[in-house]
Amino acid sequence: MSDYGKAFALMRDAAQGPWRDYTRHAFVEGMKDGTLPREAFLHYLRQDYVFLIHFSRAWALAVVKSETHSEMLTAVGTVNALVAEEMQLHIGICEAAGISQEELFATPERAENLAYTRFVLEAGYSGDLLDLLAALAPCVMGYGEIGTRLAAEATSETYRDWINTYAGEDYQGACQAVGELLNQSLTRRIGADFEASPRWDRLCQTFRTATELEVNFWQMGLTP
Repeated sequence: MSDYGKAFALMRDAAQGPWRDYTRHAFVEGMKDGTLPREAFLHYLRQDYVFLIHFSRAWALAVVKSETHSEMLTAVGTVNALVAEEMQLHIGICEAAGISQEELFATPERAENLAYTRFVLEAGYSGDLLDLLAALAPCVMGYGEIGTRLAAEATSETYRDWINTYAGEDYQGACQAVGELLNQSLTRRIGADFEASPRWDRLCQTFRTATELEVNFWQMGLTP
């Protein structure tokens, strides 16, 4: 598994079952061997585009919740990567399949998508940067781990563009930056021994819930 910092590794270890279900879901394995139906992939991409709109807003909220210039820079950089790069991947693939950007933006939001995005936003609205990062981390780092593994294990070229995006240097750099932001933010607000804090279990539960919502999102992808 990829090394995105101490805090992320501890949170991932505290959610081992859901994390395995998320990163090795049947949807993911279908991209690895090319058996995932194209209809399911395009359905997922449309929902994920809507997800990324709200996810970008959540990262913009991280700017509001930041206490240092360094924290703000990482949050701003992540917003830019989402809007200028990751969402462009979705637009390009969908346009090639005959789905216009206007259609993509108007995609009706599935209940699984609604539950996940509003959970993340609520974590930020009602908590501080730590609560928000705990909800954001599974998506960012999970896709980094999935991309890295599939780049090495994929036996089909069908979904290579998607795989290469998340295995690529730019996305992996974003994962490293978010991992460092999580470490620094915890240390600043709680202390170096943050895992001994009374808050730690609650943050891990937020991470676990977001991971479970990722599992539901993949499952939704399989049911156009």
